[in-house]
Amino acid sequence: MNIITVTAENLEQEHICCAISNNKDCQVISKKAWLAERFADGLVFKKGDVRGKCFIEYLPAENAWAPIDAPGFMYIDCLWVSGQYKGHGNSNLLLEECIHDSKEKGKKGLVILSSKKKMPFLADPKYLQYKGFLVADSAEPYYELYYLPFVDGGKMPKFKDQVKAPHIAEQGFILYYTHQCPFTAKYVPLIEEMARERGIAFHSVRIDSREKAQNAPAPVTTYSLFYNGEFITHEILSDKKFLKILKNKALL
Repeated sequence: MNIITVTAENLEQEHICCAISNNKDCQVISKKAWLAERFADGLVFKKGDVRGKCFIEYLPAENAWAPIDAPGFMYIDCLWVSGQYKGHGNSNLLLEECIHDSKEKGKKGLVILSSKKKMPFLADPKYLQYKGFLVADSAEPYYELYYLPFVDGGKMPKFKDQVKAPHIAEQGFILYYTHQCPFTAKYVPLIEEMARERGIAFHSVRIDSREKAQNAPAPVTTYSLFYNGEFITHEILSDKKFLKILKNKALL
């Protein structure tokens, strides 16, 4: 497999959105717009020369849309290989590209968000451990910040204090999200409408700047749902999963 680096020049021609094939899909449009605005911040998007889930996205940690403190490191937004491309060394290939590029840019190492056990939309902790990553910090209820140092010593990356125990003051459902993940463009309006039809208090907050993301109340800025101040999930919800939450909260 050959690796393609997506840039502002070839962005419109390349397939970049997971398994979404239609360039006119709202998810593709929102993701490409988000990427186009991030290239100036040093974002790198590398993908296999295929149409599927086989890519890595990363940028300098100082510019990451994440509430972390990791100066001098490179932050991996997403490393995703799935379907027919899994099990053929493609994750290793993409990660090696990232390591080589980051070392050439003089970075201290890599940082990536994971969890105590494998969870959707987070890096697989077993894979990270296999590749030599170490846990630098943790946050409730299950988040772990992994890092791969290129040099010994120095300050370890960490979460910002406000996300160590995610909590907000607002009542009802409050959803924080970005367009970094293309799925939010489709599924956020879906559950907004579901809540509205049922008369359930629901407010969504789109994080639209790096500064807002770095001061977000939870480690995952792409999607974090709270209810009555308490963190519920980082997983992008389908209608069925949101209905399950409503039932669990005795709101139906």
